[in-house]
Amino acid sequence: METEERANRLMHHLQNSTQFGLMAVSLGYYETLMSCSGSSTSSELNDGEKALAGISAGLVRMSIGYIGTLEQRWSQFEKALSRLQDSASFNNKY
Repeated sequence: METEERANRLMHHLQNSTQFGLMAVSLGYYETLMSCSGSSTSSELNDGEKALAGISAGLVRMSIGYIGTLEQRWSQFEKALSRLQDSASFNNKY
């Protein structure tokens, strides 16, 4: 997602607009979970270590749960991305 702000907006839409999953730091749960790794689970790494590991500020990490179908999850994901691409939505803060 390039930036932490855009990653957080995507996760916000996925959680609140499409009920895709929940924002979380730990990804061990039966529901679909997601986190912005650069500022959560990998926050203990310095910038150089993150770069070596390929962890950018906008990286969204997901753990797809076993509730619902793959088709449902994909549809919800596409809906959230579409909302982000809408210029009005992109300029509004959650």
